[in-house]
Amino acid sequence: MSSLILNRRDIEFMLYEWLDAEKLTELPRYRDHNRETFDAVLDLSEQMASERFANHNKLNDSNEPWFDGERVHMIPEVKVALDAFGEAGLVAAGQDYELGGMQLPTVVEKACFAWFLAANVGTAAYPFLTIGNANLLLAHGSREQIETWVKPMMEGRFFGTMCLSEPQAGSSLADVRCLAEPQEDGSYRLTGNKMWISGGEHSLSENIVHLVLARTPGAPAGVKGISLFIVPRQLVNADGSLGERNDVVLAGLNHKMGYRGTTNTLLNFGEGKFQPQGKAGAVAYLVGQEHKGLVYMFHMMNEARIGVGLGAAALGYTGYLHALDYARERRQGRSVTNKDPSKEPVRLIDHADVRRMLLAQKAYVEGGLALNLYCARLVDLEREALDEERDQHTLLLDILTPIAKSWPSQWCLEANNLAIQVHGGYGYTRDYNVEQFYRDNRLNPIHEGTHGIQALDLLGRKVVMHNGAALELLTQLILQSSQRAAAQPELAEYAAELDAALYRLLDVTGQLHAADFLELTLANASLYLETMGHIVLAWIWLEQMLVAQGHKLAGQPDDFYLGKLQAGQYFFRWELTRTGPWLDTLSALDSTCLDMRDNWF
Repeated sequence: MSSLILNRRDIEFMLYEWLDAEKLTELPRYRDHNRETFDAVLDLSEQMASERFANHNKLNDSNEPWFDGERVHMIPEVKVALDAFGEAGLVAAGQDYELGGMQLPTVVEKACFAWFLAANVGTAAYPFLTIGNANLLLAHGSREQIETWVKPMMEGRFFGTMCLSEPQAGSSLADVRCLAEPQEDGSYRLTGNKMWISGGEHSLSENIVHLVLARTPGAPAGVKGISLFIVPRQLVNADGSLGERNDVVLAGLNHKMGYRGTTNTLLNFGEGKFQPQGKAGAVAYLVGQEHKGLVYMFHMMNEARIGVGLGAAALGYTGYLHALDYARERRQGRSVTNKDPSKEPVRLIDHADVRRMLLAQKAYVEGGLALNLYCARLVDLEREALDEERDQHTLLLDILTPIAKSWPSQWCLEANNLAIQVHGGYGYTRDYNVEQFYRDNRLNPIHEGTHGIQALDLLGRKVVMHNGAALELLTQLILQSSQRAAAQPELAEYAAELDAALYRLLDVTGQLHAADFLELTLANASLYLETMGHIVLAWIWLEQMLVAQGHKLAGQPDDFYLGKLQAGQYFFRWELTRTGPWLDTLSALDSTCLDMRDNWF
């Protein structure tokens, strides 16, 4: 096995044989590229992830950042890795040439970044947030803001954050209290606290650019009164040099179960420790218009949600590869048909139940990675398409985003759980990597919108928006795939099973929304998300099986393609079958959870 981080052969299969990334070079934006340039950046990413990121993943975990009351300290390998990442131009890999970028297609950029997420998610989180921050400002910031803040981020000199949650609000952004008061010079002074801010304080970059949700005086209550502000740690002078320290102070670090290499902070804005321009209050700059902050922030949040799903798949994937390697090397026990103690023990992988656990991992992680790369390709098509086609790509992204975020966060975490199980007692120790992968991945069902929030979004908004247009479009695509599969005898049964599950899902969706009892409908949202997620992943697997079957029919049935077909068979026979009982529960509009009372617990 060439790498325990990711499987390069699988990434190339997804990019070139399934998603046809080379065809994107026919679009004007990507015409300077070809397979050779894509492979060169993939080579660079794999090498840098292996040599500069994976080399300190465990060290990062066991020596988490610490705060001495004045500054944050962390192991030096983190800055070395991030400096190399920035110098290689990877922060700007997907950006315009004018910004120092490579204009890589998003699908290739994300495939490259998956290497870093799998190698060391704690260190990779800093550029992950910075890229999302910059993309938001490119979409909604002024030309001056792009020049002042985005360009240094693209160069790797400034890092970015997103500051949404507050101690009292959690995920309920309607309850944020940070206040931004307008000043005569057009800036604002911002006061308040922000909680759970990843990358909120460190010495890894010259500056930190916080994107902060806050209210202005007299703003409407709820989310309609939220505005978005740039709040830098250091002010920037007119000539681009760093100015005085802004009134942003680290109150403390949160000590986490995983993702330990990423500082996670409680930040105080405007407490008066620093007094820029002679007075207290953090200097802030409005992005766009007042009261549209959440609309702007969703640009970064939606990108982050797909990115979280990609990270979850990557962590599940590396855990699977570690488990597969261990199962091939470790000898333990004997065959159920030959228990002669004089014979050498068999390998773990020779036990059927271990193969079951490995197959489940393979199905989850290769499916999760494929879904997120599919969404990344939609971003490319959306960016370059004409109006009507663009609208279709946008609809698909809208309905797939909750699934792309939550399904890998749940099931690739389960892959990490199974990776520990394959290792047995050794997997429960810190001597082996798989326990860290599990702890790191456990964050992903929580941040960037919890599993429950994604479920409410999917059932409450996405499947019914525009009179169900997104769901109808997704349905058409799935049926097109199943029609192609139905024409191939070896795949016909899977096509029929997918069609049956899909039509049942459509019926149940109608039942849930016909109930005329919104609270009861949405009490079933999490199960609905899991059900629809499994059906979408069955479609993703059928798509991969179609490619693999094509090679088999052409007389090219190597182990890679046969493995794809077997993993797809596993998903249909062991995973899609879960949706039947789930759909039974959903169609019953069961009120058990809704009817439960506080004092009955």
